[in-house]
Amino acid sequence: MKQLPDNYWTEIIEPHGHVLDLKLKELWKYRDLIYLFVHRDFVAQYKQTILGPAWHFIQPLFTTIIFTIIFGKIAQLSTDGAPPFLFYMAGTVIWTYFSNVLTATSSTFTSNAGIFGKVYFPRLAIPIANLFSKLIAFTIQFFFFLLFLAYFIWLGSDIQPNIWALATPLLLLMMAALGLGLGIIISAMTTRYRDLTVLVGFGVTLLMYASPIIYPLSMLPDKWRFWAGLNPIAPIVELFRFAFLGTGSIDLAMLGISFVVISVILFIGIIMFNKVERTFMDTI
Repeated sequence: MKQLPDNYWTEIIEPHGHVLDLKLKELWKYRDLIYLFVHRDFVAQYKQTILGPAWHFIQPLFTTIIFTIIFGKIAQLSTDGAPPFLFYMAGTVIWTYFSNVLTATSSTFTSNAGIFGKVYFPRLAIPIANLFSKLIAFTIQFFFFLLFLAYFIWLGSDIQPNIWALATPLLLLMMAALGLGLGIIISAMTTRYRDLTVLVGFGVTLLMYASPIIYPLSMLPDKWRFWAGLNPIAPIVELFRFAFLGTGSIDLAMLGISFVVISVILFIGIIMFNKVERTFMDTI
C-alpha cells in the first residue's frame, strides 16, 4: 500500500479572504449535505403529527377559506372578477412559499449554532436547503391549486389561464431570492439583536397586508397604486394571478424594478452573512 506523505491533505479549510469570497464551488461539493438538510427539514417539520405532510395543503386551504369569508363575503373586497376562492388561494400559495423561506432562513444562526460550532461546512448550505425544502411544500400546494383551478373551469367560471403561466419558475426564483436575502439579513442581525426573532412573525404579517394578497392593485387609488407597486412582491403576485386567472395586471417595468431590488437585497444579505459568519460564535 502506497504511503502518503505527512503533508498530504485532501481538503484545506481557509477563512474567507473578503466579504465577496462566496466560495460557491464548496456549495456544489457539499450538495449531498444540502440534500440531507432538505430531507431533515421536510421530514422533521411534521414529525409525530397525525396528518403529516397533509398540513402543507391544509394550512393554505384553511387560510383561503378564512380570507374568502372575511374579505370576500363580509368585507366584499374586489377580486377583479375572479372567483374569490381562487383569487385568495393564488395569492396565498405563492405568498406562503416566500414567508416560509424568510421565516426559516431568519433563524439560520440561532437554530444551528450547535452544528456550526462543531463541524465545518459552507454555512450558506442551510439557507439553500431551506429554499428547496419549502419548494417541496410549494409544489404540493401548487398542485392542489391547479386542481381547484380545473374544477372552477369545469364549472364554467370566467377564468382565462394564459401563456404567462410559463413565467412561474421566474416568479418563484424571485420570491426565493427575496426570502433568502431578507432572511439572511435578519439572521446576521439576530446574532447581536435577539429581539428581531420576535419581530419576524409580526413583520411578515404586516408585509402580507402591504402586498396585494387579499386585494388587487386595481382596488387602490391611482396615487397609491404606483407606491404599492414598488413593493417587490406586488408585481410578482399580480403576474401570477394574471397568468392563471386572467385577472390583474402585467407591468413589466415594475417587474424589472422588482428584479433589481431583489438582486440588491440578496447581494447585501450575502455580504452580511459572510461577514457575520466569521465571528458569530463569539456573540450568539
